[in-house]
Amino acid sequence: MNESQLHDHIYARSIGLALGGGQEIIVGPGDDCAVIRSASGDISLLTVDQLVEGRHFESDTDIDLIARKSVARSVSDIAAMGGVPSWALATGVLPKDYKHADELFDAMSKWAKHWGCPLVGGDIASHGSPDHPLTLTVTIGGTMQDDASPVLRSGARSGDHLYLTGQVGGSFESGWHLLFEPRLDAGQWASANHGERGVHAMMDLSDGLGRDSDRIAKASGLIIEIDAAKLPLDHRCKDWREACSDGEDYELLMCIDPKTQIPSMDPPMHGPVGECRACDDGETPGAIMIDPHGKRHPLSELGWDH
Repeated sequence: MNESQLHDHIYARSIGLALGGGQEIIVGPGDDCAVIRSASGDISLLTVDQLVEGRHFESDTDIDLIARKSVARSVSDIAAMGGVPSWALATGVLPKDYKHADELFDAMSKWAKHWGCPLVGGDIASHGSPDHPLTLTVTIGGTMQDDASPVLRSGARSGDHLYLTGQVGGSFESGWHLLFEPRLDAGQWASANHGERGVHAMMDLSDGLGRDSDRIAKASGLIIEIDAAKLPLDHRCKDWREACSDGEDYELLMCIDPKTQIPSMDPPMHGPVGECRACDDGETPGAIMIDPHGKRHPLSELGWDH
């Protein structure tokens, strides 16, 4: 069973979840964050991500960069809903006799404070073997600014234009996967402009533009068509196919009403790089790349599969 199949199984088994205390699940498994409404009407965002040595970073990676990425991954999920990070919990499974525990915790605490979500608790366990990979898990809770509502993957509409907050591809070769900046400002602009004439859908690109754009398309029940010639590709990528498969970009992909005024940002938004449309008869929802020769390529299998 691959990652996508396991996700589908989890989503199917999560139908009908309910909370006590008058709380309501607005969004459960299947988006960048869970969304919970309290009895008083307040909205909370909840997300959790793991970082595994040998998969997300190499054993010789600087401790500060490991700590940074462990927090930034979950902050990026908050950004993908248009939220504001508030607090963090962290757990670690350390190899036996791990010598950098204090340094690692101090760095994680520093980065959590940097993004406004201080570490308020967690847990540490030690594995019986020194060869066990270092594994970190960070949970972050967030809120929405003012009266903004979370931007989901499932809201894209036919006619929407696609925009990216940065380049795609080459994240491991360039080191971007360790140094990326969660796009909180862009995400909060999107949630503040979430509505009939604004941003309709959004997610962060952790598994690659190919697989993740396909997730938006399927969640929204439509076709996403991306123009390969318009993509802002990292110069290290030989072509669009490699860039869509690399993963770990942590840029935001937005589906925006074409009449929406795109503001000046730092870094600037790239787009439109594609468009959403309704499914024709016999078509199933999904994302398609149109290459420079006009040939169409399904994107569901291009990207990271953990």
